[in-house]
Amino acid sequence: MMKVALVTGASSGMGEATAILLSKKGYKVYGAARRTDKMKALENNGITVVSLDLIQDESIIQCVETILRKEGRIDILINNAGYGSYGAVEDVPMDEARRQFEVNLFGLARITQLILPTMRKNKSGRIVNISSMGGKMYTPFGAWYHATKHALEGWSDCLRLETKPFGIDVVIVEPGGIKTSWGVIAAENLRKTSGSGAYVEHATKTANSMEKMYSTGKGLTNQEVLAKVIVKAATARKPKTRYVKGFGAKPALFIRKWFGDRVFDKVIDSMM
Repeated sequence: MMKVALVTGASSGMGEATAILLSKKGYKVYGAARRTDKMKALENNGITVVSLDLIQDESIIQCVETILRKEGRIDILINNAGYGSYGAVEDVPMDEARRQFEVNLFGLARITQLILPTMRKNKSGRIVNISSMGGKMYTPFGAWYHATKHALEGWSDCLRLETKPFGIDVVIVEPGGIKTSWGVIAAENLRKTSGSGAYVEHATKTANSMEKMYSTGKGLTNQEVLAKVIVKAATARKPKTRYVKGFGAKPALFIRKWFGDRVFDKVIDSMM
């Protein structure tokens, strides 16, 4: 029986690359995102496109019910959808802070809740949560983004223990710097939010640094490389609990873990 996989945030970047790679490996893949008009590449690869807005409960329910009605099961859930909206804590409106949590954590949690019953019934399943090296570290002006990823790390660990008796694996993938538009968008948001006022000097330097890195892509890891790691996490017979891959991820996490906050603060300041 062909296994069924659902990939969220599949309209571009790692999500798109992961969905295509899973399909090529023989899985029945559903790619979900808000921008379904941007997903022709998936359809051309035999992937079924479904609409999904993670801040709308009705959209989440409809997405899951559509797949279960057609397939009767979802064997793999890859929670890839998410975004980063940067700005000084003092400047970021609370509505925007809540929206980051709605997309990066609560919407992810809701779709997981809806899929778990069929996985439990089948006594098997794989849930892959795309976190970030930002779930184990921090950068200036990314407080709310990092907060969502730190929360996702702990939430995933708890879920792993809860679902293990039912044959369900929960795996975390922690990407580093990837060749996507993520950093350029985050830099634009930072300028809009903290491009004037008390934090303007530091915020502008940080935004320029992010934009330069992500617009040139120099040194960053190709999204196809991350897609291979995600697919491995989704399909390995005995997966690790965590996979770390991407520019700067392993060195940054090593420094953060073994050298302490003050040293890590200096490293981040010099980079930004």
